[in-house]
Amino acid sequence: MLSDFYKEKKVLVTGQTGFKGSWLSVILVEMGAEVIGYSTCGKEEPRLFDMCGVEKDITHIKGDVRDYDHLLSVFDQYRPEIVIHLAAQPLVRESYVIPRETYETNVMGTVNLLECVRKTDSVRSVLNVTTDKVYLNHEFDRGYVETDELDGYDPYSNSKSCSELVTHSYKRSFFDNSDVAVSTARAGNVIGGGDFAEDRIIPDCIRAASASVPVVVRNPYSIRPYQYVLEPLFAYLMIAERQYADKSTSGYYNVGPDINDCIKTGELVDLFNSLWGEGASRLDQYDGGPHEAGFLMLDCTKFKETFGWHPRWNIRTAVAKTIDWTKKYKNEGDVRKCMIEQINEYGKME
Repeated sequence: MLSDFYKEKKVLVTGQTGFKGSWLSVILVEMGAEVIGYSTCGKEEPRLFDMCGVEKDITHIKGDVRDYDHLLSVFDQYRPEIVIHLAAQPLVRESYVIPRETYETNVMGTVNLLECVRKTDSVRSVLNVTTDKVYLNHEFDRGYVETDELDGYDPYSNSKSCSELVTHSYKRSFFDNSDVAVSTARAGNVIGGGDFAEDRIIPDCIRAASASVPVVVRNPYSIRPYQYVLEPLFAYLMIAERQYADKSTSGYYNVGPDINDCIKTGELVDLFNSLWGEGASRLDQYDGGPHEAGFLMLDCTKFKETFGWHPRWNIRTAVAKTIDWTKKYKNEGDVRKCMIEQINEYGKME
């Protein structure tokens, strides 16, 4: 799993300062890659990217994927071989507040990125990371497959559906007859150490437990495909590597946990509280907020069969690893060391 393939490869990562981008940057540095990060750098505090000190190990560029000319200049200067596109406005509830900005970032940002790829002959492998929420959600009692209709409900989910369609069009129109392999990855809900975002259930749990108050759960019966952050990140790297060597493996892939790790939000909170201890508790209280899907699972058969992949950490391990990182952070421990230990543990598993 800790592949030698990435050693000295030029990898451009958009959104490297985000939660997933920070973890991905650390993994790539550990693999010996030359990482070029492109991000608005965000406004959130605290920020994992700063805590783990990875900025000094990569080429860190402040930029907005909506700024095509600047993005193209970065491609021209650094000539990446692999591109992993994470930059996004990633929050459902925030997308109701800033829908236009959400669409500009998630749709036109993808257009700009793929246009830069089209004009840069060094690129061989591209992965656009979207979300499990791209599907038209019929609340099926089965996992969604890659051929199901794309039509996310809220502005975030819908903009990611559009990002998928943009990628499909560019792939067919410009890249199918070229040396560039292009895929998308539709990942489930990600948890892990260093996520401080608002309106995400595990960060909400951490804030509540740290303040010795019950965590407020809006939709305790909603079912989601929760997975530890390393699961999709290693999957992304596997896709980018394999399609670099064999373009026939490029495609559109669901990346999520096994079905038995798709659990109710209330069950996830109870698991967190039991592992956290210290009297952590929950309060179920619907706040009258915007539409949220009640049931969503992914069928990852295609990804498993194409790449021989399987999830390595179940939901209990995922929550335990998140708490382990968080308690090290709260006790002013070495969070970068904790990340590397977890990366090495996960990466060496069969």
